[in-house]
Amino acid sequence: MTSVPTPIPSRTQYVLEEIKRRILTGRLTPGQALVETDLAAQFGVSKTPVREALKTLAGTGLVVNSQYKGVTVRMVDADMAREVYDVRLLLEPEALRRAVRRGASLDAARDALARADRATDTAERSLANREFHRALYVPCGNPLLGRMLDEVRDQAALVSAVAWAADPSWDREAGEHQEILRLALSGDAEAAARALHAHIASFVERAFPSAGIPAQEEDGQA
Repeated sequence: MTSVPTPIPSRTQYVLEEIKRRILTGRLTPGQALVETDLAAQFGVSKTPVREALKTLAGTGLVVNSQYKGVTVRMVDADMAREVYDVRLLLEPEALRRAVRRGASLDAARDALARADRATDTAERSLANREFHRALYVPCGNPLLGRMLDEVRDQAALVSAVAWAADPSWDREAGEHQEILRLALSGDAEAAARALHAHIASFVERAFPSAGIPAQEEDGQA
């Protein structure tokens, strides 16, 4: 039985974060059943915090609840990848463009890249990569835009986890991240936004060719 660390904000929050971590690192795989009694026993809690955590995860799109199968980890397919990455392509480059134009600090993005480079396992690197992208869009100056991107953040991470399990592409993406940050730090908002758009589009195109995400840079620029 997994012991519950103390102190924790709440049992529900602990269970929520642990289930999310297991999903996003591939320990819990798409389609896998999430049984309340089993999870409660693993975490040493009652079924109530597990039930509340699963409700929250359903709201973020990481799990689904069906009448016949119960709660399962969300399946990842080309349609799901297209929906999530289409939103990212529409919003994330614009958020970065605004962050650069307003001269926002990108120290958090630099730190995240350093953590990704030092990472010794997939989970640590995945978390650092997620923080890198978030550090690019959060300082855009529009909190609503940031929250909208946060809404799809976990689903995008689930797509990435499935793609990386099939075909690890860490090195290529690390190089693209470095170039995006270099352009952003140079103050070239347009070039940074184009590089980010190309990075997001090319990833999902490689992982899910049938998703129909355009690989060209935004605004039709090659």
